[in-house]
Amino acid sequence: MASPRLETYCCPNRDAATQLVMNFQPEVFCGVCIGSASVSVFLTILQLLPKKGQSPRKMPKASSSSTILLLISICDILGGLGMIIRSSVWLGFPDFIANISVVNTTDVWPSAFCVGSAMWIQLLYSAGFWWLFCYAIDSYLVVRRSAGLSTIVLYHMMTWGLAVMLCVEGIALLYYPSISSCENGLEHAVPHYITTYVPLLLVLVVNPILFRRTVSAVASLLKGRQGIYTENERRLGTEIQIRFFKIMLVFIICWSSNIINESLLFYLEMQPDINEMPLKNIRSTALITWIIMGVLNPMQGFLFTLAFYGWTGWRVDLKWRKKEIPWESLSSSTVGENAYPSPVNYPGNIHDSKKISTTDSQQTDEAISMLSEGNTSGDDRLTRSSPIYQGW
Repeated sequence: MASPRLETYCCPNRDAATQLVMNFQPEVFCGVCIGSASVSVFLTILQLLPKKGQSPRKMPKASSSSTILLLISICDILGGLGMIIRSSVWLGFPDFIANISVVNTTDVWPSAFCVGSAMWIQLLYSAGFWWLFCYAIDSYLVVRRSAGLSTIVLYHMMTWGLAVMLCVEGIALLYYPSISSCENGLEHAVPHYITTYVPLLLVLVVNPILFRRTVSAVASLLKGRQGIYTENERRLGTEIQIRFFKIMLVFIICWSSNIINESLLFYLEMQPDINEMPLKNIRSTALITWIIMGVLNPMQGFLFTLAFYGWTGWRVDLKWRKKEIPWESLSSSTVGENAYPSPVNYPGNIHDSKKISTTDSQQTDEAISMLSEGNTSGDDRLTRSSPIYQGW
């Protein structure tokens, strides 16, 4: 699982709260992490592979939104692999890991592995948080027609730049002046925890606001498509709203236990003796949420693919086939039926009116279909009958 306590445990003079959770059934905890991460990585890869008997996902064009969804899944897969490797080494080589607690040891490899594996897990999941934040921004900009493939470069710079900067800064402050003398007080640990949880809290607070504004913009876009808001448009807007709700629900389920656990451990750190009897319930709750984190954190990858695409099935098609572009421009007859009539029927005005209507309707269709791409839970009849998809 992804917790700043993993880096804190690499300090030989770690605090009592970190010692409490890391020493609680370590074999069971590592086994839980391996099992949950293995299942999540396998099912996530299975979800992303092409399936037999299924047509390619309908996409108007290669969009920044589809790229971001793929990158989120890749971050989850790589983060899950880091958990599997780390927990496997801890289970398979207990003597190797035991050297971390030795202050004056000359063997640097246990500490190097501890720090490296913890940083790998934190960096990948932090990058996933930033990509999810970028997805919320991109969804809103797409509806406002202010985003495109060119913005993916800016998202890469922001995501990887902030993830690396915060991770390195937090680790440097935690292990200053050396790994053997770190964690001598909260002044070392607090900046590290802040840099770890900033992107997580950003997604929890800002993403729902951006998703809500996007849904409102989608409703306005659908109404302006033909000047009316039919049942098909209403159902399509609801599908997009449900998709955003699923994404936030998965995120809250997978990471709320981290916030609860960290709050409890910080409270225990403030106490003179965490083993006092009145703190028994708090210690028990912290240990329970610690195990829950080992189950839910790695499962984010698979649960996100369910929120993004729905269940895609088991029948994998590994044969290479030429990618088809399903998007076709709206025909002039369709545009003629849907466009507003020109007030003056001069030939030049009719041509300009059709050209503007075609461009505007195609941009609208592309924006909406980007938000709903990969969604297999909707009604196919709705998709075919909705004016938004008349160009497919």
